Amino acid sequence: MKANRAISIALLVAATATACSSSETPAPSVTVTKTVTATPSTEAAPAANDGVLKMGTTKAMDNDEDKVHITVQAVEYQQPYKGPQPQKPEDFQGGDTWATLNVKICNTRGDAISVSPRPWSLAYADDTSIESTGLSGGDMPKPEFPMDKIVKPGRCAAGLIAFPVPSSKRPERIVYGPDDSSDPIEWAVPKA
Repeated sequence: MKANRAISIALLVAATATACSSSETPAPSVTVTKTVTATPSTEAAPAANDGVLKMGTTKAMDNDEDKVHITVQAVEYQQPYKGPQPQKPEDFQGGDTWATLNVKICNTRGDAISVSPRPWSLAYADDTSIESTGLSGGDMPKPEFPMDKIVKPGRCAAGLIAFPVPSSKRPERIVYGPDDSSDPIEWAVPKA
């Protein structure tokens, strides 16, 4: 009896296996997963501050077409300005204290150039910026960077540019972006 029972079970299993492999039901598929370990790149990832110069670095700007060859330097940023204090910034200027940027521009060769504080600005982490007020004279910090001064080849212009800034935050970068420049120069502002 046990032998008949075993044969019956074996026949049932064989019939089931045959029925499963008929053309009416899809054949079982096998999925193979392969683990791949990425090889580290030998190329360094770009730094977050790519293109941003260290404060004090001199950068050459050459424009052969317009015969303009200059060097530009953001020498020092000071917040708040530590010298004799001008009158506090007015509310409409947007700041509650004065900061200064000491800059230098040299005309290395070519035609004479005109310099002014207008191309200089401060850039903040929250994507806001503060432009130069263009204020000069009176009690503004000295020596002032000149306004619309002609600089001959072989000469330089240097001085302080005052910015009305909020005392509660500090800029990340100094930006020099003349009107004809599609690629402004930037310097990192050191931590206070």
